[in-house]
Amino acid sequence: MSSQATEAAAANLHLALLERSEHVGCAESLTGGELASWLSSTPGASATFIGAVVSYASEVKRAVLGVTAERVVSSDCAEQMATGVRRLLGVDWALSTTGVAGPDEQEGQAVGTAYVGIASNQRVQSVRLVLEGDRPEIRSAVCAAAMELLLQEVSHG
Repeated sequence: MSSQATEAAAANLHLALLERSEHVGCAESLTGGELASWLSSTPGASATFIGAVVSYASEVKRAVLGVTAERVVSSDCAEQMATGVRRLLGVDWALSTTGVAGPDEQEGQAVGTAYVGIASNQRVQSVRLVLEGDRPEIRSAVCAAAMELLLQEVSHG
């Protein structure tokens, strides 16, 4: 996604959250802080984006976010990360990212396998992605998917 497209997506999400007086936070593994960067890229983002936890190590997922899932590359992990960061930050919406950006497979999952979690006060869900590309392309595609998923939820919720 180009930087202009990223900024446009962030601005659209920011406006949708502003209209609802709602806030978002995120928990990242695979994306290593890139999603937080995207969410904070639009002017005035501090009115809707509260913060993030970059939980690259499994120990951080467990200790900070309360993840109990056996596998970190899983829908369970993505959903638990989103639930944990939503509780931790006290936000209306929480996103999470986990998966395999490469160069090697992890937990028997191929490079490009990723999960985006989303949690609100009404439900918790995750989406499995199967992506192609190099490490930066996979990470950016996961961020784009996360923002698109949240925009759909906010717009229809």
